[in-house]
Amino acid sequence: MSVNTLLMSTSARLRDRRVTLERRATASKTVRTSLVSLAGLIGGPVTNQAGEDVGRVVDVVARLYGEESYPPVTGLILRIGGRHTFLAADTVGKVQAGHVRLRTARVDLRDFARRPGEVLLGKDVLDHQLVDVDGVQVTRAADLYLAPLVDKVVLVGVDVSMPTLLRRLGPRRWQARPTPERVLDWQAVAPFAEQATDGPPEVRLRASRAALHRLRPADLADILEDLGRVERQQLLGWLEPEQAADALEEMEPAELENLLREAAPEHAARLVNEMEPDEATDALRDLTPEERESLLRRMPTGQAAELRRLLSHREGTAGGAMTTLLVTARRHETVAEVRGRVAEHAEHRTEIDAVAVVDEQDRLLCDVALFDLAVAEDTSPVADLAVWLAQFGPPVTVHPDTPLAEAADQLVAARASSLLVVDDSDRPIGRILADDLLDAMLPERGRLHFRRFLQ
Repeated sequence: MSVNTLLMSTSARLRDRRVTLERRATASKTVRTSLVSLAGLIGGPVTNQAGEDVGRVVDVVARLYGEESYPPVTGLILRIGGRHTFLAADTVGKVQAGHVRLRTARVDLRDFARRPGEVLLGKDVLDHQLVDVDGVQVTRAADLYLAPLVDKVVLVGVDVSMPTLLRRLGPRRWQARPTPERVLDWQAVAPFAEQATDGPPEVRLRASRAALHRLRPADLADILEDLGRVERQQLLGWLEPEQAADALEEMEPAELENLLREAAPEHAARLVNEMEPDEATDALRDLTPEERESLLRRMPTGQAAELRRLLSHREGTAGGAMTTLLVTARRHETVAEVRGRVAEHAEHRTEIDAVAVVDEQDRLLCDVALFDLAVAEDTSPVADLAVWLAQFGPPVTVHPDTPLAEAADQLVAARASSLLVVDDSDRPIGRILADDLLDAMLPERGRLHFRRFLQ
């Protein structure tokens, strides 16, 4: 991709992002002036067309996991005498601050039965954890805001501010007052409703992924670390396995250890299986031998065998910190052919920063940095690159049992971002990356990640 194409692509994404924000309902002055506080509505009176009191609002039902950008209100739960009953949304005339007025004097009341995708906004969402995908943080809903939009009442926003929590503790006349300057648009929110499990899974996934797919793995890792146990497992269930694994690789070791223990063994095994080999090995080392073996037994045979090989290397050595993901090349291949092989590993871009050139017996000849590969002529044979690199001396390598401190000294001396790990016959068996080296040697600093050429 050329620089101009990259800049145009970035500009287009920023423009689309701006348009999306401008299209949000809460950007409309009309909507912002018609907001109705859910906290102020609950407990408020419901009157019929004649102005007679019908009952009190217990909760508001909305279709949270449907295809709509803003969940429509589908009904109200009312308290009439000592009985709770359901009132369908099509009988509601007007929803205003602390009060609901019906369209008719005759009311068809029925027992409430939750339909697919429906939640009780007061019970299931208010005061529950939410993910603000614009601010990339886990927060809690202090209030929810409803507003008329086209021909229905919909959930348009959420308030997460401390003053709103204090407002709800004050007199009732304060509780019904919305604070539009603190509202987050609902399209910037991914909700977690533990009780909303009756809807089809594909409906729930569609609504949540639309908000979460924009987040980087590091952002998702921060969110996973802040969520409660139930919400954390629910979020993992919403993500594609590859996206979830990328996020897990960014988590702090203690948090990742807790997450794997919380998950069902089959799910935890799938997640570890999708992680990069070195990251998966680190995660498994933190578990007990019984827990580790339980996950390995649930993985594909080949992947489990590879992880067992990595686990056999002592912690604190190059073998214990290396990744086995390698891209190799032969002297007779062209630069274009090798580039194509690198492109096939795009999903592992954070683990690849060079290509190992080997002879017919798989012994190491040289290590070609991706930059050198990128600027070489397509038709050039790899042998030419090997000859050019030979003038700088043999590639710096370490053995699996090399202590990490020694590997770090060699990495600094070579001014490289990774070192190849070779066996006694000088065959490459893995690569130790600079950030993994620092993670292992300086665990108190948290995970460090360097920018790589492919990123």
